[in-house]
Amino acid sequence: MLTVSDRVSRGEAEDGSGDTLEELLRGDGYDVERALVPDEADLIAATVTELAGSAALVLTTGGTGLAARDVTPEATRRVIEREAPGIAEAIRADSLTKTPHALLSRGVAGTVGSALVVNLAGSPGACRDGYAVLRPALTHALKLLADQTTATDHQNT
Repeated sequence: MLTVSDRVSRGEAEDGSGDTLEELLRGDGYDVERALVPDEADLIAATVTELAGSAALVLTTGGTGLAARDVTPEATRRVIEREAPGIAEAIRADSLTKTPHALLSRGVAGTVGSALVVNLAGSPGACRDGYAVLRPALTHALKLLADQTTATDHQNT
Protein backbone atom coordinates (compact mmCIF):
# COMPACT_ATOMS: atom_id res chain seq x y z
CA MET A 1 0.00 0.00 0.00
CA LEU A 2 1.13 3.49 -0.78
CA THR A 3 0.56 6.65 1.21
CA VAL A 4 0.82 9.82 -0.86
CA SER A 5 1.36 12.86 1.33
CA ASP A 6 3.73 15.81 1.40
CA ARG A 7 3.17 16.35 5.13
CA VAL A 8 3.62 12.71 6.15
CA SER A 9 6.70 12.32 3.96
CA ARG A 10 8.25 15.38 5.69
CA GLY A 11 7.44 13.97 9.13
CA GLU A 12 4.93 16.74 9.87
CA ALA A 13 1.93 14.41 10.28
CA GLU A 14 1.15 10.85 11.25
CA ASP A 15 0.10 8.35 8.59
CA GLY A 16 -3.35 7.64 10.03
CA SER A 17 -4.83 6.47 6.74
CA GLY A 18 -1.90 4.13 6.09
CA ASP A 19 -2.21 2.74 9.60
CA THR A 20 -5.93 2.18 9.07
CA LEU A 21 -5.42 0.35 5.77
CA GLU A 22 -2.67 -1.81 7.21
CA GLU A 23 -4.90 -2.81 10.12
CA LEU A 24 -7.81 -3.67 7.81
CA LEU A 25 -5.66 -5.65 5.39
CA ARG A 26 -3.83 -7.58 8.10
CA GLY A 27 -7.18 -8.30 9.74
CA ASP A 28 -8.25 -9.98 6.50
CA GLY A 29 -5.04 -12.02 6.38
CA TYR A 30 -3.07 -10.00 3.83
CA ASP A 31 0.66 -9.36 4.11
CA VAL A 32 1.29 -5.63 3.90
CA GLU A 33 4.20 -3.75 2.40
CA ARG A 34 4.02 0.00 2.98
CA ALA A 35 5.52 2.80 0.97
CA LEU A 36 5.37 6.57 1.38
CA VAL A 37 5.95 9.29 -1.21
CA PRO A 38 5.24 13.01 -1.46
CA ASP A 39 2.64 14.31 -3.91
CA GLU A 40 4.93 13.95 -6.94
CA ALA A 41 3.45 12.23 -9.99
CA ASP A 42 6.68 10.57 -11.14
CA LEU A 43 7.34 9.08 -7.68
CA ILE A 44 3.74 7.93 -7.33
CA ALA A 45 3.74 6.23 -10.74
CA ALA A 46 7.10 4.55 -10.13
CA THR A 47 6.10 3.32 -6.69
CA VAL A 48 2.73 1.97 -7.86
CA THR A 49 4.55 0.09 -10.62
CA GLU A 50 7.14 -1.25 -8.19
CA LEU A 51 4.54 -2.40 -5.66
CA ALA A 52 2.41 -3.99 -8.40
CA GLY A 53 5.41 -6.06 -9.43
CA SER A 54 5.32 -7.98 -6.17
CA ALA A 55 1.77 -7.56 -4.82
CA ALA A 56 -1.68 -8.65 -5.94
CA LEU A 57 -3.26 -5.48 -4.52
CA VAL A 58 -1.97 -1.92 -4.32
CA LEU A 59 -4.11 0.49 -2.35
CA THR A 60 -3.10 4.12 -2.41
CA THR A 61 -4.25 6.71 0.07
CA GLY A 62 -4.08 10.45 -0.49
CA GLY A 63 -3.80 12.87 -3.37
CA THR A 64 -7.23 12.24 -4.91
CA GLY A 65 -8.87 15.63 -4.40
CA LEU A 66 -8.93 18.91 -6.31
CA ALA A 67 -5.89 20.62 -4.78
CA ALA A 68 -3.09 21.47 -7.19
CA ARG A 69 -0.77 18.84 -5.66
CA ASP A 70 -3.41 16.08 -5.70
CA VAL A 71 -1.96 14.10 -8.61
CA THR A 72 -2.47 10.48 -7.54
CA PRO A 73 -5.17 9.75 -10.17
CA GLU A 74 -3.05 11.17 -12.98
CA ALA A 75 0.02 9.23 -11.84
CA THR A 76 -2.05 6.05 -11.50
CA ARG A 77 -3.53 6.46 -14.99
CA ARG A 78 0.02 6.62 -16.39
CA VAL A 79 0.71 3.07 -15.23
CA ILE A 80 -2.56 1.17 -15.18
CA GLU A 81 -3.18 -1.01 -18.20
CA ARG A 82 -6.94 -1.40 -17.79
CA GLU A 83 -9.26 0.79 -15.76
CA ALA A 84 -11.84 -0.72 -13.40
CA PRO A 85 -14.23 2.24 -13.22
CA GLY A 86 -16.92 0.38 -11.28
CA ILE A 87 -14.66 0.23 -8.24
CA ALA A 88 -14.01 3.97 -8.12
CA GLU A 89 -17.65 4.72 -8.92
CA ALA A 90 -18.89 2.47 -6.11
CA ILE A 91 -16.49 4.00 -3.60
CA ARG A 92 -17.60 7.53 -4.58
CA ALA A 93 -21.29 6.58 -4.46
CA ASP A 94 -20.91 5.11 -0.97
CA SER A 95 -18.91 8.10 0.19
CA LEU A 96 -21.54 10.49 -1.15
CA THR A 97 -24.03 9.06 1.34
CA LYS A 98 -21.71 10.28 4.11
CA THR A 99 -20.33 13.60 2.82
CA PRO A 100 -20.95 15.97 -0.09
CA HIS A 101 -17.16 16.23 -0.43
CA ALA A 102 -17.25 12.84 -2.18
CA LEU A 103 -18.14 14.80 -5.30
CA LEU A 104 -14.58 16.12 -5.26
CA SER A 105 -12.91 12.70 -5.21
CA ARG A 106 -11.07 11.76 -8.38
CA GLY A 107 -9.67 8.35 -7.40
CA VAL A 108 -9.32 5.69 -10.07
CA ALA A 109 -8.87 1.92 -10.09
CA GLY A 110 -7.37 -0.48 -12.58
CA THR A 111 -4.80 -3.15 -13.21
CA VAL A 112 -1.04 -3.18 -13.54
CA GLY A 113 -0.05 -6.63 -14.72
CA SER A 114 -1.86 -9.02 -12.39
CA ALA A 115 -2.22 -6.46 -9.60
CA LEU A 116 -5.33 -4.46 -8.76
CA VAL A 117 -4.63 -0.79 -7.99
CA VAL A 118 -7.22 1.32 -6.16
CA ASN A 119 -6.91 4.98 -5.13
CA LEU A 120 -8.52 5.90 -1.82
CA ALA A 121 -8.86 9.33 -0.26
CA GLY A 122 -6.36 10.37 2.39
CA SER A 123 -8.31 10.10 5.62
CA PRO A 124 -8.69 7.12 7.94
CA GLY A 125 -12.48 7.22 7.59
CA ALA A 126 -12.35 7.35 3.80
CA CYS A 127 -9.93 4.41 3.78
CA ARG A 128 -12.11 2.40 6.14
CA ASP A 129 -15.25 3.14 4.10
CA GLY A 130 -13.56 2.60 0.73
CA TYR A 131 -12.10 -0.72 1.81
CA ALA A 132 -15.53 -1.80 3.07
CA VAL A 133 -16.94 -1.17 -0.42
CA LEU A 134 -14.09 -3.03 -2.12
CA ARG A 135 -13.91 -5.93 0.33
CA PRO A 136 -16.90 -8.05 -0.84
CA ALA A 137 -15.52 -8.28 -4.40
CA LEU A 138 -11.82 -8.29 -3.54
CA THR A 139 -11.18 -12.03 -3.31
CA HIS A 140 -12.93 -12.67 -6.61
CA ALA A 141 -11.10 -9.80 -8.31
CA LEU A 142 -7.73 -11.04 -7.13
CA LYS A 143 -8.54 -14.57 -8.28
CA LEU A 144 -9.49 -13.28 -11.72
CA LEU A 145 -6.25 -11.32 -11.97
CA ALA A 146 -4.19 -14.28 -10.79
CA ASP A 147 -5.82 -16.33 -13.58
CA GLN A 148 -6.67 -19.15 -11.22
CA THR A 149 -8.86 -22.03 -12.33
CA THR A 150 -11.61 -20.88 -9.97
CA ALA A 151 -11.59 -17.43 -11.59
CA THR A 152 -13.89 -18.71 -14.34
CA ASP A 153 -16.48 -19.88 -11.83
CA HIS A 154 -18.99 -17.06 -11.96
CA GLN A 155 -21.67 -18.79 -9.93
CA ASN A 156 -21.19 -16.37 -7.04
CA THR A 157 -21.15 -13.16 -9.06
